[in-house]
Amino acid sequence: MKIQIVCRDIEEAKFCCENGVSSIGLLVGQKHFSKEFISKEQAREIVKIIPPFCTATMITHLESADEIIKIIKFAGFTAVQLHSYIVESEVKKIKDALPYVKIIRLVHIDESGKILNKLDKNFIGDAIFTDSINKKENKFGGTGKVHNYKTDAEIVKNSKLPVIIAGGLNSQNVKDIILKVKPWGVDSNSGCATNYKLDKEKTIKFIKAVQTAEQILIKN
Repeated sequence: MKIQIVCRDIEEAKFCCENGVSSIGLLVGQKHFSKEFISKEQAREIVKIIPPFCTATMITHLESADEIIKIIKFAGFTAVQLHSYIVESEVKKIKDALPYVKIIRLVHIDESGKILNKLDKNFIGDAIFTDSINKKENKFGGTGKVHNYKTDAEIVKNSKLPVIIAGGLNSQNVKDIILKVKPWGVDSNSGCATNYKLDKEKTIKFIKAVQTAEQILIKN
């Protein structure tokens, strides 16, 4: 089971990589409310220390391929999570310019389980990422809100691509949600943080809960 956790500095990234996290999510390129975005310069310094077998993923609100490509090249990302309603022609530009970069496409789901943005039938992407949204606070991710994960289970069932789930996941609920949804990976931001900083105790508990769920799935 792949685990992605949002980090904000080198210390947080090192801690996560040393404790079994698969991907370090770095928020770069902000358009909606969040207190956790960092500069491209900060991102580059974090990417430099990421060890082998741990990935640094750019998580961005940007919708311009040219802007995204520049940051990916500057910081050295090998994956990008498009956390916006970007048009398909812009995604194609990214893939054509950077074929080695894995592109993760977002599906926003509200509390009732309704999908708020349908991906194009022939969308370009290497994985699907599901997340909650809080329009009232203009939060496109990092909401801490749980949505109806029955929708995620349907997406996993019907998708030919890996599906990563997020939205209010924490150490108390992630095991049960994984067992119901059976995703390829999980992501946590606020669920592993306190006051917008990585909480090491919460993070370790989250990782252990994910690993427990994985072992149950393997046995069954």
